[in-house]
Amino acid sequence: MRRREFIALLGSGLAGWPLAARAQGDSLRRVGWLISGGERDPESQLRLGAFREGLQKLGWAEGRNLRIDYRWGGGSIERTRTYAAELVPLKQDVILGAPSSAAVALQRETRTIPVVFAQVADPVDLGLVESLSRPGGNITGLSSQTSDTAKKRADLLRELVPGLRRLAVMANVDAPSAVSEMADAEALARALGLEVVTAKIRRAEDIAPAFAALKGRADALFISADPLVFSNRIHINILAAAARLPTMHLAREYVETGGLMSYGSNFEDVFRRAGDYVDKILRGAKVGDLPIEQPTKFELVINRFTANTLGLTVPDKLLAIADVVIE
Repeated sequence: MRRREFIALLGSGLAGWPLAARAQGDSLRRVGWLISGGERDPESQLRLGAFREGLQKLGWAEGRNLRIDYRWGGGSIERTRTYAAELVPLKQDVILGAPSSAAVALQRETRTIPVVFAQVADPVDLGLVESLSRPGGNITGLSSQTSDTAKKRADLLRELVPGLRRLAVMANVDAPSAVSEMADAEALARALGLEVVTAKIRRAEDIAPAFAALKGRADALFISADPLVFSNRIHINILAAAARLPTMHLAREYVETGGLMSYGSNFEDVFRRAGDYVDKILRGAKVGDLPIEQPTKFELVINRFTANTLGLTVPDKLLAIADVVIE
C-alpha cells in the first residue's frame, strides 16, 4: 500500500473510535499518548498507525477494550509539558511518551503511573532510568541510542562529501537529547580532525539566522533531531540546499523531504514495538523490571536527487549498502 493511501485509510478510521470509547465508559483500559510532534504531520500519523498495529496484534482495540487519550506537542516543548500535566490526572493505566522531551515531561509529573517511552536518545544519561537492563521506577521503553550512531553518521558523511574539513552541528539547545547529541558530534568531529562550527537554535525563528551565520564557514551540516527540528525539516532542507550544505540526519523522514542522507533506526518499527511494552504493563508486568530495548536494525537512506543538486556523486559503495535510495 502506498504511503499516501495508508495515511488516508488511517485518517478515515479515526472518527468512529472516540464515540465507541465513550459508549464503553470506564470498562476500557486507558492509555495516554503524548507525542511532541504535530497531529496533522503524516509521519506522526504513520507512527500512530504502527503503534495501533502493534496493540491490535496483541488483542487491544480502541472502543472494544482500550481507550487512548491523545495529546500532540506540535514541536513545542512547553506545550508538551502542559499536556503531560493534563494526562496524569486522567487516571491512565499507562502513558506512551516520545521523544525525549515528552518522556522527561512525564517523569516530572508522575513517579507512579507506568510510562513507556520511544525515541529517547540515552535514557540513563537523561536520568529517566537507573540502567538499561533494570530500569527501576515507573519508566521503561525503547532507546534510539543516537550517541552510538553519531560516529557512523559522521563517517558516512565524510564518504559522501569529498574533502570535508569543516562540519557544522545544528541543535535545539532547549532539548536535552539534542544537546547531548551535539556534544557527541562535536567530540567525534574533532577526533576526526574536522573543524567544528555550532548552530544553536531554540525556536523556529532562529533557523534562518543560524544558516546565515554558517555562510562560508562549513562544508556540511550534522543536524541533531528533536521535535522542533522535525516540525521544521522542510524549511531546514530548503535553507541547506540554498546554502549548498550537504546534510546528515537521524531518520528517513528528513531525507524524504529533501535532506541528503540519514542513518538511524526505523521509527515506525520502534512505535510498533512500543505496543509490546504497553501490552505487558496492561497485563500486569512490573515496569521497573522491563529492560530498555535498544535498536538492532539501522537503515541508511540517501537522497540521490539532492546529491545531484549539490554536485555530489554518491559512491557505488554507499549505493550498495543503502536501504533506501531516493531518486
